[in-house]
Amino acid sequence: MITLISFIVLLGILIFVHEFGHFLAARLGGVGVLKFSLGFGPKIVGKKIGETEYVLSWIPLGGFVKLLGESGTEELPPEDEERSFYKQPTWKRLLIVLAGPVFNFLLAILIFFIVYMYGLPNLIPVIGQMSPESAALQAGVITGDKILSMNDKKITYWDEIKPIITESKGSEVRIVVQRGHEEKIITVKPKLSKAKNIFGEEESTYLIGIAPAGKTVIERKNPLMAIVSSGGKTWEISKLTVISVVKMIEGVISPRTLGGPIFIAQVAGAQVKEGIVPFILFMAILSINLGVINLFPIPVLDGGHIFFYLIEMVTRREIPMKVKEMSQQIGFVALLMLMLFVIMIDIERLNIKPINDVLKLFK
Repeated sequence: MITLISFIVLLGILIFVHEFGHFLAARLGGVGVLKFSLGFGPKIVGKKIGETEYVLSWIPLGGFVKLLGESGTEELPPEDEERSFYKQPTWKRLLIVLAGPVFNFLLAILIFFIVYMYGLPNLIPVIGQMSPESAALQAGVITGDKILSMNDKKITYWDEIKPIITESKGSEVRIVVQRGHEEKIITVKPKLSKAKNIFGEEESTYLIGIAPAGKTVIERKNPLMAIVSSGGKTWEISKLTVISVVKMIEGVISPRTLGGPIFIAQVAGAQVKEGIVPFILFMAILSINLGVINLFPIPVLDGGHIFFYLIEMVTRREIPMKVKEMSQQIGFVALLMLMLFVIMIDIERLNIKPINDVLKLFK
């Protein structure tokens, strides 16, 4: 029950934020909004306020905002022509479509901002175990040493260490450590080593062979640092999402790492049990993924519309409606097939033997 409720809450918020972006941009742009729907299919409940009908539907896997004159084929009274979406300049239509993904990124930034202000546990730079071949151990570093600075840069948290070692490109690193009540200066020469990145690819990198002792403190950022870090973290995860898709196309990452609604529900339920902070951080990551994926130039998605509008702005010619409709149909079928694929992977992860036996027939 917790898993189901957390999934509905999570998806509901993400869909609402995305569609509210379209809704608000349309309203600010003077475009009429006929329907604001959370979910697809038959409606559970609906209420019309002004010209807009607000609807909650049964299938919680998306939502939509229906705009006045959206298709360009409706016959509208003269007084509504200027409020028609189709009659707006191309740049304005592009901004209305872009607003959905933008609001997903803004939600993530807001969540990160609140969490950074609230405080997160962060590793302090106290050294734990080291291998006998460790460059740091061979230079005289011992377990329990606390790193105070590296190359004259103050070290407060463990994650500040790696960038300095990487920047050294193998040249000697001057480390100041606290050992008991004493401070010692130790010079370490990083070794070029092979390591597995987050995609499982082996790459060469410079290491000094140290691991954290696991001690943490709560790090709270001031408002300025919190907003800077929030923007940086959102950009970092967005970039990682794009790279992951590219790696999947290249065959580096298996498509079976994809997760559908069942997987998301399971993770959401697990995060809720861990606490509110892990849950909303998971929401932020999903919101970024939703924003990035919606920007892909695939018909049906926001990115497909944006792609067409950019072509129209460059060529100063409107793409024929038949081309748009055909591409939308192809995009819808492709998206439906992808959804079925990830749902099958989700079901397979449940490891229920009778179901797995049936799924084997489709492999």
